[in-house]
Amino acid sequence: MKDALGQPQSVLVLGGSSDIARATMRLLVASRCERAVLAGPHAGRLDEAAAELRALGCPAVDTVAFDATNIAPLDAFVEKSFAGGDIDLVLVATGMLGDQQADEHDPIAAAQVISTNFTGPAATLLAIAARMRAQGHGRLVVLSSVAGERVRRSNFIYGSAKSGLDGFCQGLAASLAGSGVRLTVVRPGFVKTRMTDGMQPPPKPFTASADDVAVAIVRALGRNAGTVWVPAHLRWIMAVLRHLPTPVFRKLPG
Repeated sequence: MKDALGQPQSVLVLGGSSDIARATMRLLVASRCERAVLAGPHAGRLDEAAAELRALGCPAVDTVAFDATNIAPLDAFVEKSFAGGDIDLVLVATGMLGDQQADEHDPIAAAQVISTNFTGPAATLLAIAARMRAQGHGRLVVLSSVAGERVRRSNFIYGSAKSGLDGFCQGLAASLAGSGVRLTVVRPGFVKTRMTDGMQPPPKPFTASADDVAVAIVRALGRNAGTVWVPAHLRWIMAVLRHLPTPVFRKLPG
């Protein structure tokens, strides 16, 4: 259960070794998170993230194998993740960018991007939401992207997958009304992380760090925010871009 200050004491993270997940967990441990379950496909990276949390003082840290492209063991994954008791917060930080130019000509690679960013997390969210309904409380925080707000030519495979996940989460949030479980969608712009290493970032006002996103997530936990933008001013920029005529939108760089 949450502590007297409303901070989550037990957290499950899908994509537990990602830069954003690790930055968020550092803040949550500093706010007295007592149990963390880190899930992901890379055992070595998960072990490194778990060791960091233990060193920061988190009393109980476990790792669980999770592959968003393989939902066959989903029931077993949920059972193992919740084996230690109720989970206050589930952070969905799994994802991959892929290589747009190559993936356009490789349907199997494109399917992996879509599965990792949309269908896998969506199926997992359904299973986790059912478990949280049963416990009667909890918070889901899902990392979407501004790339899904209006899909561009330059990254339409990744962008369409994030758009699908974003729309799914809006519907799931509505279905959870009155259950004691709330869902927040986080829409970052370009984030400087291991996943975007080597990419040319846009000008500074449009970029964020993993720590910036982590701060926004933790702040959102203290309020009933359905959607969070990082940086915050992207909300207004995307409001304009959403309504640009298609011929104009297609001429924009990137």
